[in-house]
Amino acid sequence: MPRTETAARKIVQTLRSAGHQAFFAGGCVRDLLLGKTPKDFDVATSATPDQITALFPRTLQVGAHFGVILVQMDVEGEPTSTEVATFRHDGAYSDGRRPDAVRFSTDPREDVLRRDFTINGMLLDPFAEGSDNAILDFVGGRNDLAVKIIRTIGSPDTRFEEDKLRMLRAVRFAARLSFAIDPNTAAAITRHAAEIFQVSNERIRDELTLMLTEGNAHRAFELLYQTGLLHHILPEAERMIGVQQPPQYHPEGDVWVHTLLLLDHLFAGASPTLAWGMLLHDIGKPATFQPPNPAKPGDRIRFNGHVETGVRIAESILARLRFSNDDTAQILALIQNHMRFGDILHMKQSTLKRFLRLPHFEEHLALHRADCLSSHARLELYDFAKTQYESHDPEQIRPTLLLTGRDLIAAGYRPSPQFKSMLERAEDAQLEGILHSLEDAIHLIIKEFGAPPPSR
Repeated sequence: MPRTETAARKIVQTLRSAGHQAFFAGGCVRDLLLGKTPKDFDVATSATPDQITALFPRTLQVGAHFGVILVQMDVEGEPTSTEVATFRHDGAYSDGRRPDAVRFSTDPREDVLRRDFTINGMLLDPFAEGSDNAILDFVGGRNDLAVKIIRTIGSPDTRFEEDKLRMLRAVRFAARLSFAIDPNTAAAITRHAAEIFQVSNERIRDELTLMLTEGNAHRAFELLYQTGLLHHILPEAERMIGVQQPPQYHPEGDVWVHTLLLLDHLFAGASPTLAWGMLLHDIGKPATFQPPNPAKPGDRIRFNGHVETGVRIAESILARLRFSNDDTAQILALIQNHMRFGDILHMKQSTLKRFLRLPHFEEHLALHRADCLSSHARLELYDFAKTQYESHDPEQIRPTLLLTGRDLIAAGYRPSPQFKSMLERAEDAQLEGILHSLEDAIHLIIKEFGAPPPSR
């Protein structure tokens, strides 16, 4: 039994021993019924936040106003944290995200009716005998699990008016679980899609990242488009739809089709930066589309400058969604360098080694492989790059420099902007295997940049 489940069972037992109702709640119940191991276990109870904190020595009030307490305990010598929430009825949601006020309740049914989707609205008694006795299902969640449907609890318009983020969560659950969205629920998402702006950009970013990294990103982005959400949260991606590509290089279809096929190569648990790099690698193509020139027989569709344009567009998207500086740098690097594999067979050793030492080069390899498999399916350049990457010792591609700025000063050169060119030239020669010592490096600099000025 996972430590998180052991902790949750102990919490339920403690609450019940004190005379309160307590159950497993939400996603952990759904996952258990699907035969999956839940990552986290949540507990719902009739105990108030004050009563919860009085029963457990280590608690954090992560949302006491909403009846949510984090109970911490050690299980098998390892720390665990379990969200324990008081049964409640929510008031109005004036900000489209959180209730203005809540009223605590002792009725589990009332608590369930304010939740989002039927499959997340079941409660489980971990100590009951027999599955029929263990599950409290007031909303038809078990049936919707069986028929693989994402359906809101009660009116979908009401649920989405309360919390706009639920629209993205509906898409994410449908994609991750390979479920369909109930037609009434899907229609309500389309009606309310324009209101998604009420959700913070950070929360939108986090939901999109989960969609990209939970294992069925292709389906998630199809649903975002079909429901109208994509138009409001990533209009730059929507512009890829219908942008044709040269069939000799992209027999699969337009830029959108190619990007969705690329997302099929994202496995569950993929790096978020790789996932976003795959999604945005061709984001510059719509703005740079050039049809064949009819005056030039055999001319083809071109996207001149799409990499540079894509970097600028992606930079704007990533800033809007509040990505960290480190993640932004890596995603932009993936976009900036994804076309360089086409030149890899003709690169000088110094250029190749600089390419191979890009941070997280394994992500560049993964993007290139997916790019190939989603178009012409030829992997010769990928195989070459992978072999080079795996065969080069780190010291070969990032050796200790033979020449530094201090060495130039010691040789008599005065610090100047030219130092950068001198040092880069020396490093190139070192990577090419031409230089083997500091003396070799100084001779090269004198030969190509001239001798240092005479000392005064």
